[in-house]
Amino acid sequence: MQSLGKSQDILELVQKHRLDTLFIVSPTVPNNTILKILHACEGVPVQINVLPELSEFIRDSRNTITFFDGIPALQLRETPMQGGRGIVKRLIDIVLSASALIVLSPLMLTITIAIRLTSPGRAIFRQERVGRGGKRFKIYKFRSMRADAEKKVGHVWAESDDPRQTPLGKFLRRWSLDELPQFFNVLKGDMSLVGPRPEMSGLIDTFSESIPHYLARQRVKSGMTGWAQINGFRGNTSLEERISYDRYYIENWSLALDIKIILKTLWAIKKGSR
Repeated sequence: MQSLGKSQDILELVQKHRLDTLFIVSPTVPNNTILKILHACEGVPVQINVLPELSEFIRDSRNTITFFDGIPALQLRETPMQGGRGIVKRLIDIVLSASALIVLSPLMLTITIAIRLTSPGRAIFRQERVGRGGKRFKIYKFRSMRADAEKKVGHVWAESDDPRQTPLGKFLRRWSLDELPQFFNVLKGDMSLVGPRPEMSGLIDTFSESIPHYLARQRVKSGMTGWAQINGFRGNTSLEERISYDRYYIENWSLALDIKIILKTLWAIKKGSR
């Protein structure tokens, strides 16, 4: 049996070899080592299983029994949105994002022209965000602020009445029109229609150190909207509360929940609430 490395290097090994399932098969592995592995892999979509002999973890009723070559193993952490339902979720993302881009193309063209006519700079704003498994990607938005908005302040959350906003940008943000280009991110596979909102790369280290289980939200694709957002936690709101809602979504995900979030998002946009 080939050794890939040591337990303290587990995160690096998971990412290097693109592992999606881990089995802890030795009953001699200390419980604190298992907890360290769980913590290290919190931000990556990997399923973690141990032998049922590790009775300390059987007491948690959320853990289920799975089988590998007929051998029972205790599933400590599953990988959400996999299998058939995960494929359906991706198909929904493709169909709805492509349809939205076709239907909304006249509106998006109009917004592009309006931005270029009312303020200097590009119409599309690109910013590095962090998504599933810590993968970095460029998110697309219609520019709602001055072209030099981040020049002096760096990566910071925008306020509801941010002075850096352009008059047109304030209108776009009010009706969530600035986020329409993210349908391209969904079509490309960087994001999903529903999921935790992707965070700016410059803030990840700070948040992961100060907020417990922050990286758990990276186990799934980021979304244009999410459970936290429809419950009022978007923009400059309590990050701890937002993470709690994100974790609820990940642990209780279903296609029905996605549909519910999409419908509530459309209703919120209709009312002009953000």
